[in-house]
Amino acid sequence: MRPQSLMFSFLGIYALDRRTAIYSGSVIDVFARLGVSEEAVRSTLARMVKRNLLERHRRGRKMYFALTPHAAEVLEDGRRRVWETGAVNRDWDGTWTVVGFSLPDSRRSTRHDLRSRLVWGGFGLLQSGLWIAPGAKDVTEILASLDHASPDHASNDPGLDMADHVTVLNARAFKPTEAADLVRKAFDIEQIAARYRAFLARWDASLPLPEAPDDLARQLLLHTDWLQLVRQDPHLPAEHLPGDWPAIRAEQVFQTLARDYQPRAAETAAAVLDTLAL
Repeated sequence: MRPQSLMFSFLGIYALDRRTAIYSGSVIDVFARLGVSEEAVRSTLARMVKRNLLERHRRGRKMYFALTPHAAEVLEDGRRRVWETGAVNRDWDGTWTVVGFSLPDSRRSTRHDLRSRLVWGGFGLLQSGLWIAPGAKDVTEILASLDHASPDHASNDPGLDMADHVTVLNARAFKPTEAADLVRKAFDIEQIAARYRAFLARWDASLPLPEAPDDLARQLLLHTDWLQLVRQDPHLPAEHLPGDWPAIRAEQVFQTLARDYQPRAAETAAAVLDTLAL
């Protein structure tokens, strides 16, 4: 796992909704439990400061780090995805968000970025230039982040207004099209299932990760594993997935272990973390 992914889990559990900053030395102590070097931790903290995710607070010779409002928004979104949205979509209303786009050749890089962000947003490619996702999806943030992107090569092409090249619709399937066919065509069901099965292979055991030094390490690894998993999941309607869909068992395992690890992990964190009230 990348140190930054682990850092997001750590901050989501031990910094979000707390008006505190955390001493870098104690962060290094926590991450040593995960096999992450001091150099990697310091580099990750510095990058997150540059990205407006963390802010520094110096007290004497110590440097403390606190969440920015932007970081709090990102972490709150992750918490909702884990604890509220969940891994199994049992409340689908039968609608799809449809995105179609056509970008000029001078915007190949923008086209690639848009595709990547649509995938990250839970969309699947139905056919050339036409993407779908179950339910109502707000794509305005995705489009706004790509507005006025630089062209791929030197030209007189001005900044791009994505609204001129993208169409967003809310739709339902009508015969002869079936919703199950849309799921099968636009999404790699087996690949999604394989990721959940890999999670279960690691965590669905009587004693997961026995090599980890304590429950704080297991907690951070578990949350990082799960958040990466659900963020890659397009949250497809359960009624159109196999009856033995592994996300159901995987979510049960995550929630059980998260509850089991929390008390001892919190006790260890309280003993290790040096915090500064803000």
